[in-house]
Amino acid sequence: MDKIGFVGVGLMGHGMAASMRRAGHEVTVIAHRNRAPVDDLVAMGCAEADGLEALAAASDVVHICAPASPQVEAIVEGLIPGLRDGAIVVDCSTANPVSTVALAKKLRARGVEMADAPLGGTPAQAEEGQLATMVGATPETFARLEPILATWAGAGVAHLGEVGTGHRMKLLNNFLAMGYGAIYAEALALSRSVGISIEQFDGVIRGSRMDCGFYRTFMGHALEGNRESHKFTLRNATKDMRYLAAMADAAGVPNPVGSAVKNSYAAALAAGGDGPEDYVPHLTDWVAEAAGLD
Repeated sequence: MDKIGFVGVGLMGHGMAASMRRAGHEVTVIAHRNRAPVDDLVAMGCAEADGLEALAAASDVVHICAPASPQVEAIVEGLIPGLRDGAIVVDCSTANPVSTVALAKKLRARGVEMADAPLGGTPAQAEEGQLATMVGATPETFARLEPILATWAGAGVAHLGEVGTGHRMKLLNNFLAMGYGAIYAEALALSRSVGISIEQFDGVIRGSRMDCGFYRTFMGHALEGNRESHKFTLRNATKDMRYLAAMADAAGVPNPVGSAVKNSYAAALAAGGDGPEDYVPHLTDWVAEAAGLD
């Protein structure tokens, strides 16, 4: 079995690395700021590397889960000296496809393949091995990766095309998701202002055609005050919408709705919602505050 390296064992990466370890892969991880997930994985039998080069040298396939393309680029630079000929780097981040294609070209010149395999799902699904992924890779690289990806992407593995295609699809996916979030936040603020309570609002929407999984995790904060019901930060939402805007510009496609969604999250960031625990459902709070409801 291929030996796996994993950089970024945070909210999503911990469950992914654990799933591959449970499937029998040798897994090497590396610490960043939070040691707790690393210690847990080491207790499961994973190895810990003392640097990116050492992690690369111990691995046939390296997974990366990072916040954005600048971090992915820095991680790849750190991995390159230790990567073996024939290794594969799998970027599971939500990244700029332009950066992804450039990294793939650079790695291929060194005898290393790259795939983009961004994620669909929640941290809870990651722990269960039930994420989904949309993959950009050559057919040969995908054939080698598919059984590895299946260990953590039990909800589905979709091969969409060459490198970069997975990240393009992920941006489209997140456009829909962040768009839902912006609409829900605005609708809830408006409902309060016209005398319809959150409970009344939810009583109509839940179970209707407007209901969905994203709605239910989003409403965990509004209904129950559960700040961790949907753990995706406002900062990452804004970043993803900026990448979407760049993709639309490059394609020459007007993206006015995307711009409006991006501006909703950017306004929340500018108002102070840029902390590590300011999640997408908290956009409701910022919209309500802007409307003078708090």
